Amino acid sequence: MSLTWAVVPTDMPLVLRRCHSCASRLFRPSGKFRVNANHKLLDVWLLILCTGCGDTAKLTVLERMTVRSIAPELLDRLHDNDLALTAELLQDPVVRHRNRIALDWDGAWRLDTGASGLPDDDVLDVSVRFEARIPVRPVRLIAEGCGLRRAEVDRLIADGRIVSAVRLTGRLTGDFTFTLKH
Repeated sequence: MSLTWAVVPTDMPLVLRRCHSCASRLFRPSGKFRVNANHKLLDVWLLILCTGCGDTAKLTVLERMTVRSIAPELLDRLHDNDLALTAELLQDPVVRHRNRIALDWDGAWRLDTGASGLPDDDVLDVSVRFEARIPVRPVRLIAEGCGLRRAEVDRLIADGRIVSAVRLTGRLTGDFTFTLKH
C-alpha cells in the first residue's frame, strides 16, 4: 500500500542571530518591510524583533536596486507587508546567506499523515513531501508517523525493515520515500 505524508509549516520560523542589545539569539519576523528610496535606487529590509528585548533588526532583502528592475507585483507586496512574501524570503537561501542567519523551525511545523493509523499491510511505501524547506530528521518523521519511538525506528533501519534511497540519518529538507516491511 502507498501513503503520502506532508511536512507542513504551521507558523513562521524564528531567526537565529545574535542581538546587539541583549544576550538573546532568537528573533521573530515582524512581517513588515522597510523600503527606502535614494533617488532612483531602492533598499528593502525585512524587520525582525528580538524575543528577549524586543529590539528591531533588519535583514537585507534588496540593496541598491533600480526601481525599474523590480517587478511591480513584488513592489506592491513589499509595500503591503505581505506575510506570504515574508515566509518566502525567510526560506530564500540567498537572503539567508547574505544576512548570515539560520532558521529555527522548532514548533513551527507538523506532520500530516492523512490517516489515523497505519494499515496492516506487509509492505508499506510512504512518500514524504515537504511544503517548505524545513530541516527535519527522517527518523523523527517516521517515528511520529508510525507511532514508534526513535530508537525502535533506528533498530528497524539497522535490521533492513525500513529502507530508502536517501540516507535516513541526518536532516533532510526535500521529498523522499521509504519502505516499511512488517
